[in-house]
Amino acid sequence: MQRTKHHIRLAAALLCCLPWLTACIDEEKYDNDPRGNFEQLWKIIDERYCFLESKGIDWNAVHDRYSPLIVPTMTNQDLFDQLSEMLYTLRDGHVNLVSSSRVSYYDAWYQGYPWNYRKDILYDHYLGTASSGYRTSAGLKYKIFDNNIGYIRYESFSDGVGEGNLDEVLSYLATCNGLIIDVRDNGGGNLTYSTRIAARFTNERTLTGYVQYKTGPGHDDFSPMQPIYLDPSNSIRWQKPVVVITNRRCYSATNDFVNIMRSLNKPGEPKRIVQLGDRTGGGGGLPFSSELPNGWSIRFSASPYYDRDKRSLEEGIDPDVDIDMSDDDLAKNRDTLIEKAFEVLQLYPATSLPNRKNSLSSRR
Repeated sequence: MQRTKHHIRLAAALLCCLPWLTACIDEEKYDNDPRGNFEQLWKIIDERYCFLESKGIDWNAVHDRYSPLIVPTMTNQDLFDQLSEMLYTLRDGHVNLVSSSRVSYYDAWYQGYPWNYRKDILYDHYLGTASSGYRTSAGLKYKIFDNNIGYIRYESFSDGVGEGNLDEVLSYLATCNGLIIDVRDNGGGNLTYSTRIAARFTNERTLTGYVQYKTGPGHDDFSPMQPIYLDPSNSIRWQKPVVVITNRRCYSATNDFVNIMRSLNKPGEPKRIVQLGDRTGGGGGLPFSSELPNGWSIRFSASPYYDRDKRSLEEGIDPDVDIDMSDDDLAKNRDTLIEKAFEVLQLYPATSLPNRKNSLSSRR
């Protein structure tokens, strides 16, 4: 698999931190009993988790609250439940406790928000079927609507997308006046695909954000912010306006993708790339994994990401156009967000649009 310079730099930086990351976990061994597993987990989060300070979490108080609940006679199931509840205080969907039969998962980051997505409406009234409506290329579903707006549906950044797939999709959509990228309900996946797709929407190297790494056990022991850049693709690149549709269930690599795409707008110019819908779910921490004495694994956020203005991405990204699905549209089988995206693309300043002959470009 081809790797971007962005991820090579990130990997190299993370490897520099790995001796500390692994060594400090091994400094103190805990017994394989309820107390030992509790103390080991608490210490891992205390020394490794990257958002304790920024979220204002009193981790010592959490220890005092849950410690009396850990007793020698408790079952593995009860222990798993108590440790999971302790981890929920971190309010982080990237934090998972994993046993041989169970996985804890914090999902309150999207609960209580409008869903803003109806799969039946999308496929029955917009996309159609794979045989008679949309095309597919790897993880991408795409089509041209009657108003000459292109559309790409990407459901998971775990679905592999190669450079050839992107060439195929963008070549097919080249005659369109604008493009919708719909990543609603995309819970994330591989950051490689985030940068690979975003690289098709810029012609120059662009600062997209920053990352920090833990350098010690203290809650505020971090390296200086290190810049993250996106380099343009050497293949077909899209030059026309884009609307990225999001909802609260956009998380992790999807959050990263939305941040990168927004970063490609040039200050002082009309936004060529517009985020529309609801605030993303966040997930702005690079996950790392460790293990408890009983073999259970713990995944947690270890390296915080920031946007180009050095604002944390952990809590999500607000849209440029904030809009929810309306009850009236739902009754009529209309997707409010897609209809608004049509409107935004049609109203994009005509003087800002490139000449059609320059709507796609490539460097080979």
